[in-house]
Amino acid sequence: MIKKNLRKLFSVIIIFILISVLAGCNSGYADNPIKDRETLFQVSTINALMEGLYESVIIVGDLLKYGDFGIGTFEGLNGEMIVLDGKCYQIQDDGVAYLKEDGVGVPFADVTFFDTDYEQEVASGTTFEELKTQIDGVLPTENIFYAVKIEGTFTFMQTRSVAGQQKPYPPLTEVTAEQVVFDFNNVSGTIVGFYCPEYVAGVGVAGYHLHFITDELDAGGHILNFTVNEADMYIDYANEFYLILPGDGSDFYDTDFSSDYSDEIEEAES
Repeated sequence: MIKKNLRKLFSVIIIFILISVLAGCNSGYADNPIKDRETLFQVSTINALMEGLYESVIIVGDLLKYGDFGIGTFEGLNGEMIVLDGKCYQIQDDGVAYLKEDGVGVPFADVTFFDTDYEQEVASGTTFEELKTQIDGVLPTENIFYAVKIEGTFTFMQTRSVAGQQKPYPPLTEVTAEQVVFDFNNVSGTIVGFYCPEYVAGVGVAGYHLHFITDELDAGGHILNFTVNEADMYIDYANEFYLILPGDGSDFYDTDFSSDYSDEIEEAES
């Protein structure tokens, strides 16, 4: 009888230890199935935006469980998103950056937990196009995902944002045709964005997709062009990709995505 009770007590102790260890392993990932920080987490697809699917898929508070660094947009395509140091900012069509509440809806975004795998100084005078070539030259492969962060000063920075849309939502190219462009001179801030491989075109933005926010966290937008004064570049390699899609009953389920949107995406991004 004593041995039987001891076995029960021993079993309870083992179960308690296992629960404690598992709880410790999951620390920092509450309600988040992703355990690897080297993961790019994406909400919906760029082709869904091309078709005008701007309804919320996730809220900001849940998005930030999957990353402290990223870009995207908000429900109704209401401005440009920047996630930096675990906080989410919205650049509206007035060019001003606003810190966003957890309950705000998100139709499209890319986030990750940023850990530097490579760093390099960016030469003075480097333009947006020249930077792409520079990054291409240091990537170990073009076939995985990369988060790109560039901190510094810029003699010129040109960004854009768009106004929030109302239903029935127009396609993305119609919205960006009315984009508001902002020019910054001698500005300091951070470039936030990603490189996605060509084989995910239509799911993500193939190539480089970058946003900007000032050091004061008060302005920025989707990058159209820039010239570097002094800057440092940091790259985080991500060899895992986690995608969530709009749920049952959404317009996503009934949309035909068979068209090639490559030209339209390039037009909308530039």
